[in-house]
Amino acid sequence: MAVSQRQRESESRRRAGGRVLLVLGALLLVLCCRAAAERIRYAIPEELGRGSLVGPLARDLGLSPAELPARKLRVASAANRQLKYFTVSGESGNLYVSERLDREEMCGESASCSVSFEALVQNPLNVFHVEVDIQDINDNAPTFSKAALDLEIAELTLAGARFPLEMARDADVGSNSLLTYQLTSNPSFTLDIKESPDGSKRPELILERELDRERQSSFELVLTAVDGGDPVRSGTVQIRVNVTDANDNAPVFSKSLYEAKLRENVPSGSLVLQVRATDADAGSNGRVSYSFGNVPDDVRALFSVDSDSGEVRTAGPLDFEEKSKYRFGLEARDGGGLTAHCEVQIDIIDENDNAPEITVLSVSSPVPEDAPAGTVVALLNVNDPDSGENGQVSCELSGEAPLSIVTSSGGSYKVVTASALDREEASEHRVTVVARDRGSPSLWSRASLVLEVSDVNDNAPVFEEAAYSAYVAENNAAGAAVVRVQARDADAGANGRVSYWLAGGSACAAGAAAYVSVEARSGAVYAQRSFDYEQCREFAVAVRAQDGGAPARSSTATVRVFVLDRNDNAPRVLWPAPGDAGAAGSVASGPAPFEVVPRSADAGYLVAKVVAVDADAGRNAWLSYELVQASEPALFRVGLHSGEVRTARAVSERDAAKQRLVAVVKDHGQPALSATATLHVVLAESLQEALPELSERAAGADSPAELQFYLVLALALLSALFLLSVALAVLARLRRAGPPAVLRCLGAQRFSVAGAAFPADFCEGTLPYSYNLCVAPARAVAEAAWPSPPPLPIVPAEDLLGAEACGKPIPSSSAGAGEPPADPDAPQVCKPARSPSFP
Repeated sequence: MAVSQRQRESESRRRAGGRVLLVLGALLLVLCCRAAAERIRYAIPEELGRGSLVGPLARDLGLSPAELPARKLRVASAANRQLKYFTVSGESGNLYVSERLDREEMCGESASCSVSFEALVQNPLNVFHVEVDIQDINDNAPTFSKAALDLEIAELTLAGARFPLEMARDADVGSNSLLTYQLTSNPSFTLDIKESPDGSKRPELILERELDRERQSSFELVLTAVDGGDPVRSGTVQIRVNVTDANDNAPVFSKSLYEAKLRENVPSGSLVLQVRATDADAGSNGRVSYSFGNVPDDVRALFSVDSDSGEVRTAGPLDFEEKSKYRFGLEARDGGGLTAHCEVQIDIIDENDNAPEITVLSVSSPVPEDAPAGTVVALLNVNDPDSGENGQVSCELSGEAPLSIVTSSGGSYKVVTASALDREEASEHRVTVVARDRGSPSLWSRASLVLEVSDVNDNAPVFEEAAYSAYVAENNAAGAAVVRVQARDADAGANGRVSYWLAGGSACAAGAAAYVSVEARSGAVYAQRSFDYEQCREFAVAVRAQDGGAPARSSTATVRVFVLDRNDNAPRVLWPAPGDAGAAGSVASGPAPFEVVPRSADAGYLVAKVVAVDADAGRNAWLSYELVQASEPALFRVGLHSGEVRTARAVSERDAAKQRLVAVVKDHGQPALSATATLHVVLAESLQEALPELSERAAGADSPAELQFYLVLALALLSALFLLSVALAVLARLRRAGPPAVLRCLGAQRFSVAGAAFPADFCEGTLPYSYNLCVAPARAVAEAAWPSPPPLPIVPAEDLLGAEACGKPIPSSSAGAGEPPADPDAPQVCKPARSPSFP
């Protein structure tokens, strides 16, 4: 007992020291790990607690703590079950253990065990491959499949006989699984270790001396299996030896190692191989039965052995990807209890039964449409657990999209832009990643990617029309809608939000923009004031459409506004000029004009022409004339469209010498506007004959002022006769040189007392009719005197009829009605005039 106590204390000290060395070794291994360009490797022992440090991943990647929030370091893996073991700290960037690591559970009997995954960083996007080696620790004690081993040894067995014992099984690997065996002391038995070709050690019980059943029929021994770990672990099994009679031959296998190859996914119950053992004994001592030795539970779940025939068959589905090789022991036992052992090795042949697995590690969506070609938009990992050609994978993209896929290291793929993106053509791109292996038949899988394209302000607003035309009737209300412009921007969000501004104007005024305004959001153009067709008939403004991008883009359209005329101007009579209160209701500013018509005039004789203009346009300026009042209604008529006053019949002696005509001038507007013109006509063969008739007009005047006026008028007429006589004498002498223009005018026998002043503030050309018009000074004729005729001013026909542009002054228009002309000596001149034209 004292020896056993000292051994336990020594073993406890060795275990404690081993733990310290193991932890120090693990820390040294972690500190020695360093980052590589494409792969980072760490080594840690198994069974580390949750939260244990694996290594400074961020530092090994070259990332400083200040960069970690922006770079977003994280881990990813195509095999998601591996992600549960590790996690990375977002603050320090260190890699920690997140779940218990059991090497035996993860890698089984494999000599090496590692976990691979990817470390992803953003901004810019990159991937690094990390591999963590899981190192074995001695955490599993050797075990036997049975608590006790029963051996039957015949008493006739010779000394030196060997009895193979069951091997202990240790789930650890390497030195931790190197087993040694110890047997409790007994003078009849010793223990020997036999090493097999694969390096395993099998214990054998050696009989040191012959047994005598009558002296001792049974023995109880303890077999201890000790591994090579630090601290060491051990397992025991009790050996019960029964001494029997006469079974002196143990079964013998035909082979010590049976090998077979089997394809995975074979149906359950398929024959794998058949073992055979023979026993030289007879009867029950020579009858052999087969069974599994000390094998793991997964072997028993996948294989079965027939106890009589020795056939090994499959009992469950085999998967090459789970395990590619099985090695276990079989036992043959005869009826006398003697056993023999052999090894069975089954190699699993891979079949292409796994399609490639596509894992989307990261997707950068949305991507700006101005991203350059070659921008990484997604990272993929493709894994095929098959082997050989069955596990070799190629990837391609299907679908029409400006994307391509390129191969990276470690089974990773990058999806990059192959050309420029345009959000206005496609706001998103849907592609399918197809991964296909090289097996026969080939298997494939696919994954869909949706890439959104974010907008960049690369499109300026575009107006629906390059130029807009709007028609607005004059006298409109301020604030009335004129037109609405519309511009569209193919961009989205603020880049496509359009606002409108006035960019300037032309025509009518230096700033036509003051006439209208535009609503910034809707593009509606409103009138700022009431328009007047007679002042401005059309104008243009430039409207600028600008988006909300940065920098902003804009375009310009022209809006041309045409002012439509309304009938807001009554006709204006230019001739005869209003001379009394009866003409258009105006107050007389001088003597009324009169016309002299010879009594010998026939029907159709041109008496005068009523000249009127209308500041409006179109139908609103079409004028028509009508005679509404006359002393002799049947004697005169007026042209409906020309305004010419002519005799309707021949003048007779019965007709009164003085005639008063009132004509009305109407336009064609709705409603029509009108004006009146009064014309005095004297029926006489000559001016001298008309004087008595003119003098009668003032016969009833008995005021001193009127008498004085007539005396002055008579004196003026006498002076005019005198001057006329002198002029005729001069003309007679100059007759050979040709008649002057004044004689031609006198021969027309048309006189007028209207002044030569005409307004020049009308703009419409409504007088295209030409005729000869003689202008006489506006002076009253006294009853007792014949005034000398004053010379008439020379007035150009263009200025008289207002044919030039608005605003041009007429040379002789400075004198008012009834005033003498500026140059009394100027000769009388006849000029052609124009009457209105109609369609």
